[in-house]
Amino acid sequence: MKCDKHTMLLYAVTDRAWVGEQTLYQQVESALKGGATCVQLREKQLGDADFLQEAIQIHALCQQYGVPLFINDNVEVALQCHAEGIHVGQDDMAAAQVRQRVGDEMMIGVSVHSVEEALEAVRHGADCLGVGAAFSTHTKADVDVLPEGMMKAICDAVDIPVVAIGGIHKENLLRLKGTGVNGVALVSAIFGAEDIEAECRELKALAEQL
Repeated sequence: MKCDKHTMLLYAVTDRAWVGEQTLYQQVESALKGGATCVQLREKQLGDADFLQEAIQIHALCQQYGVPLFINDNVEVALQCHAEGIHVGQDDMAAAQVRQRVGDEMMIGVSVHSVEEALEAVRHGADCLGVGAAFSTHTKADVDVLPEGMMKAICDAVDIPVVAIGGIHKENLLRLKGTGVNGVALVSAIFGAEDIEAECRELKALAEQL
């Protein structure tokens, strides 16, 4: 399955840290109602059995809205829940190995931080790239912000969809205009919002201006 650039427009990445009054399932549903075009299920702490159970439920939810689900890092869970995509970082399994495991149908997203990493990911069969950190972020403490011009350089170097990630919110989203990104991946800007559905509507309207 090839990745449609419109899929990347408003890419919601889950984070259990923001679960409070709503369950994770309810939060994702609110994001989908607000217009999220893609969901990535990220679970760093859950065991595989619990992760799989959650992934099956979230995948069924995403299917109701016609939105693809990417599983973060866990190839086995992605395969078993029949997700549309798997997303891996630089420290995870290489895209070429992932492709051998998942076959041709599943989309592979790869996190990259330089033109070299981007080109290597494409060579290894990536269908889309997550590029960041676009701005300083509180979600990941160990991430460096990309140097000036790097986002555009990466977008110019590849012919697959690129989504910007890292510290993006309503106030700075339009600073990505002109870089060539196809959309934005957001964690706290979506799931830390009081009204996730309304926030997604506003964020999507901004992303459409990119």
